[in-house]
Parts: sequence; C-alpha cells; structure tokens
Amino acid sequence: MFRPCIDLHEGQVKQIVGGSLTGDASTLRTNFVSTRSSSWFAELYRKDGLVGGHVIMLGPGNEEAALEALGTFPGGFHLGGGINHENAIHYLDAGASHVIVTSYVFKNGEIHWDRLRELTSLVGKSRLVLDLSCRKKGDQYLVVTDRWEKFTTYVISAKALEELGRYCSEFLVHAADVEGLCKGIDTELLTKLADWTPIPLTYAGGANSLADLETVTRLGKGKVDLTIGSALDIFGGQGVRYQDVVDFNRKYSRDARGGGGK
Repeated sequence: MFRPCIDLHEGQVKQIVGGSLTGDASTLRTNFVSTRSSSWFAELYRKDGLVGGHVIMLGPGNEEAALEALGTFPGGFHLGGGINHENAIHYLDAGASHVIVTSYVFKNGEIHWDRLRELTSLVGKSRLVLDLSCRKKGDQYLVVTDRWEKFTTYVISAKALEELGRYCSEFLVHAADVEGLCKGIDTELLTKLADWTPIPLTYAGGANSLADLETVTRLGKGKVDLTIGSALDIFGGQGVRYQDVVDFNRKYSRDARGGGGK
C-alpha cells in the first residue's frame, strides 16, 4: 500500500535528498520546493482517502504549516519532527492520529528506555510511532538521528523490532542512504524489515516507479507500506503518477476484501 507524505522545511513543502540534510545550508540538495501550501496536499490526500501518511517537520519554522495540514485532514496524519513528552499531546489534540518519535528516544547515540516508556504511558501505545530511520555501516543497519547525520549504537534486528514493538503501534523507516535519490528502494533492508517487524511499518527511500510499490507490497507480507516522495508527479517527479498510486490502493483494498474479481 502507498502512504503519502508532507515533508516540511522552513515552512514549505519540499523533497530533499536525505544525505544532504545537514547543519550546513550549503550542502542542502532539494529535489522539489512547492508553491502550494501544506493544506493543499492534505486536502488532496483527504479527498482520496489516503490515511496514515506522515507530516515531518525538518527543523524549526514548520509548526504553522504542520498545524495547517493537521487541521485540514484531522486524523489523517502521523506527525514527526522534534516530538517529545512536552509537545506530543499538543499535536494529537491538533489533529494528528499518531506522533512519530526519534531523537527524544535515541539520544547521544543510545536508546533511552525510560523516555520511551514515558511517552508510551503519556500518549498510549496505539498512538505512538517510532522512527527507526537508518544507514548501513558494514553489514548492519544502525538507527540514525539529527537529520540522519549521527549514527546511534542501535542495530536494527529481529530482536530489536520485537522489543520496540511492545511500546508503539507502528514503525517508520527512512532508508537514509537512498532517500531522495530516486534510484530504487533498498531491497536488502526491505526484506529484513518485512521478515522482522511484528507490527505495521512504513518504508521510505529511493522509490522511483510503480513497480517499487508492487515490490514493497509483495515482499512486505502485508506488514510494510511504502512512501513515495521525489519520484511522484505532485512533487515534480517523473517516475510515478499520483493517480496511479491512488488507483493501486483502491484495487489493493478491493482485493483484500475479496472484491478483486472481474
């Protein structure tokens, strides 16, 4: 299944090459900057019934745009970017269905279980999503934080996902090494995630065709969905028509209900 996204940077909807999102503005590589508001995209997704997408605030200056999207499609989005124990309820009250957490839990290179338990207790397991965006080091995938620049010591594995799945309802995983490059998904990572995750998971990174959506749906074993960003025509991409992913979801939903006959 396809899940939509709204990535916000300096108050605008953008598509950014993941590895370029550093503290140095001169390194930033942007695939797309929209002249349309976050609420325009939120209304589009609302109209087409695309729930469970994510709004990500990439740095400061994005709260107003994020709140506009949430207000346009209440209950339609997971919200991430700087979420902590002080603001999580605020965003849920503003219309987010879930909050997405990374750096608050993965701090100074390590996971802080006390913070994870605190958030789970505060918002409830059913409304918490853990962002396990990662990069490859050697033959392992390690969770990365702070604009995907900093490696943590936390290795993604079957045991790790089993442990973390007790505290949240979903995972979000950006394959940061291929994010925004439109050169294809990381099938090695995807296969591992599909084998290991005990709860629903959304994969993002590198998708450049409808075939990638079909691959994720097949390899994901009903547990992994796909976000397509830079390749999508509504974000200036050439590889995937937005209407095609909407149609794919509708057909997939019909087939899952047993209505896929002629």
